[in-house]
Amino acid sequence: MALFTRFFPQKKFGLKNTLKVVGPGVITGAADDDPSGIATYSQTGAQYGFGLLWTAVFMLPMMYVVQEMAARIGIVTGKGIAKNIKLHYTKALLYPIVLLLLIANIINLGTDLGAMAAATQLLIPIDFKFLTIIFTLIILFLEIFTSYRQYAKILKWLALSLFAYILTGLFIQNNWLKVLKFSIVPNIQFNFSFLFLIVGVLGTTISPYMMFWQANEEIEEEKTHHILPKSGGIPHVGIRYIGKMRLDTLLGMLFSEITTWFIIVTTAATLNMHGITDIQTASQAAQALEPLVHTFPYAGTIAKVLFSLGIIGTGLLAVPIFAAGASYAICEVFDLQEGLDRKFSQAKAFYLVILIATIVGLSINIIGINPIKALVYTAVINGIISVPLIGMILLITNNKKIMGGFTNHIWTNIIGITTFIIMGLAATGTIVTLVFH
Repeated sequence: MALFTRFFPQKKFGLKNTLKVVGPGVITGAADDDPSGIATYSQTGAQYGFGLLWTAVFMLPMMYVVQEMAARIGIVTGKGIAKNIKLHYTKALLYPIVLLLLIANIINLGTDLGAMAAATQLLIPIDFKFLTIIFTLIILFLEIFTSYRQYAKILKWLALSLFAYILTGLFIQNNWLKVLKFSIVPNIQFNFSFLFLIVGVLGTTISPYMMFWQANEEIEEEKTHHILPKSGGIPHVGIRYIGKMRLDTLLGMLFSEITTWFIIVTTAATLNMHGITDIQTASQAAQALEPLVHTFPYAGTIAKVLFSLGIIGTGLLAVPIFAAGASYAICEVFDLQEGLDRKFSQAKAFYLVILIATIVGLSINIIGINPIKALVYTAVINGIISVPLIGMILLITNNKKIMGGFTNHIWTNIIGITTFIIMGLAATGTIVTLVFH
């Protein structure tokens, strides 16, 4: 209990007080179950049944620690991850990391736009390319000309459709002792397809964009609460403020992993059990929700509506984060004005990078790739790119010159280093097996 109160020093833990700390951590956790996440977890359940349920449980502490470190960097220094690398480390580390982030975010952005269009086609027979353009214009307009905080509040209601997976998982008749066993006992195989999907699961859960995004959004929070001096410099924060961030981050990551667990349970008990082991289309992925509505007329249609709302809602929430995350990093590298709290006229470069990144992401869909399959490959790319970034975050958060009295606790280092090693081994194993596959 003493360790818990040290990390989360709140006066009370009632619902009212807990809701007050909801912020960047919860938004980041919700965005983590973006279309790429839904597709990867669905493919996991379809291909391996309950066999990879343990990943959702084991990833929670890893995911929380990585995001907590990233958020703490933003809170304590008042600067993003890219800015801290630029100020305290060599540019030989800065440029490759930012470049990899830019590539990963643009690919993520593009494939999510494609998935949103494919999900919409389940409901309305409109041209795929036309839909991706419409979604792109809507997102750009909302991100540039409205407050993202207001925008996110609306979108979170659409993201609530993800609860359909939780309800379906509870309604399906499962052998829950078997499900529990698969949740706590790792099932590991040493072959390309298994390692490929493991890296995808890790990559879509512990993603580069989440780390950069939450660090910068914590800075936005400090501006809102007038903690960050207008003239710049180091924010004046105490352990209680850090504790609020930790609770916010824990709530966000917990919600994300509970959703992940139920997506795998649901697709394992429906798609895998009925011989669908390779999801090729949005329609196949939507079939996992049919048991929830099987007692109603038009069950298939209702399942498609729920699935589509989940993909569209989380996509609308996540795509701006991909674009803004890339823009934050670029602006920090070149000392340009940045921030979603600024108007377009105050941070033209920041919004222009968002515009360019979004348009480049849109162009990916012109190639004609399968958006559902591409989402899984995108997650794998994230899993590989996350490895050097986690290493960099560990270096920063253990540097007393940067973090002062807020360097890592021993348990943070143990879990953080373990995460770095596991993701590194998984990524290396995938590359090796691919070469000799």
